[in-house]
Amino acid sequence: METPMTVPFFRYTHILAPQKEEILRVATGVMEKGAFILQKELETFESEVAKFAGSRHAFGVADGTESMILALLAAGIGPGDEVILASHTYIATASAVHFAGAKPILVECRKDRLIDPADIRKKITNKTKAVLPTQLNGRTCDMDEIQAICRQHNLLLIEDAAQALGSKWKGKCAGTFGFAGSISLYPAKVLGCFGDGGLLFTQDDKTAETLRELRDHGRNREGLVVRWGLNSRLDNLQAAILSVKLKVFPQEIERRRAIARMYHERLKGLDDLTLPPAPDHDPNHFDIYQNYEIESGQREKLRDHLRNQGVGTIIQWAGKAVHQFQGLGFDGVKLPFTEKFMERCFLLPMNTSLTDEEVEYVCDQIIGFYQGKS
Repeated sequence: METPMTVPFFRYTHILAPQKEEILRVATGVMEKGAFILQKELETFESEVAKFAGSRHAFGVADGTESMILALLAAGIGPGDEVILASHTYIATASAVHFAGAKPILVECRKDRLIDPADIRKKITNKTKAVLPTQLNGRTCDMDEIQAICRQHNLLLIEDAAQALGSKWKGKCAGTFGFAGSISLYPAKVLGCFGDGGLLFTQDDKTAETLRELRDHGRNREGLVVRWGLNSRLDNLQAAILSVKLKVFPQEIERRRAIARMYHERLKGLDDLTLPPAPDHDPNHFDIYQNYEIESGQREKLRDHLRNQGVGTIIQWAGKAVHQFQGLGFDGVKLPFTEKFMERCFLLPMNTSLTDEEVEYVCDQIIGFYQGKS
């Protein structure tokens, strides 16, 4: 019998390997200078990533969760307010609303795994202050529709674009559509650092000053404390590394899209599987494939088969949407489409350490499962 290939879900060592020499050089430079917090390297990275995304302002912060909290605080959202978001998201999206003092209102996703605008409309009340769509798995929502809802009801739009740096809707980057946009720089993200990190985008100069103060203990440019703030700063060491990684970021995205094409072409004929939209399916969408999330009516059997053949897969968020976690206070919330989706979904390997041979092997094992081959 042929020895199975090993294809892990993610190779964390690959974060360093392709640019190891340059990353070590710039990291050593930061340490030798002793310039660690709010120094030139951070300013440089913020300028570079803002230019990449087409944002007027970018701020490096401690992590993606705090970036959302800071955006909500800057918007003046707090106790008594409601913020609408999809339940099909990481807990951090709802946590940010909770810790800003507001109430998260959870709604359905639709077939593309993104927030359902029809359900947003159903859940708006006189307490609703903002919509917080998640640009999930590297795909940006239909922002025309969501922006229209926000304009009609005078609601703020704040984006959870944690998984979507470089993703676009009609040529415009995720994170740049509304009041502010949040990005995660967690190591496994398409642009990831060597620890926790996050970004905030905004187009508004006044909001930018507020965010600048909020992330640094409420201090203004003169060092005076002018408001309550947090200690939420991306350190210079990470910023210097991210500037190195940003140089090859477009190539990273294109490789992910190439892998997605391979998956789609090989697996699209399997009736039991529901695949994400293909890279060239809709000219309005430019997807970066942070994840490759599929659905299967035989999920557990298929995952067991893949595990036995050396292929790593995961189910996001312990297989639960936000409203399904007991103890969070969402008793009585029913979202049938999302709940059904959570019974079927899981992630295939999707990262730039994958070779074409490994992607083909994953596809071979899935096809073999459905053809009854071991």
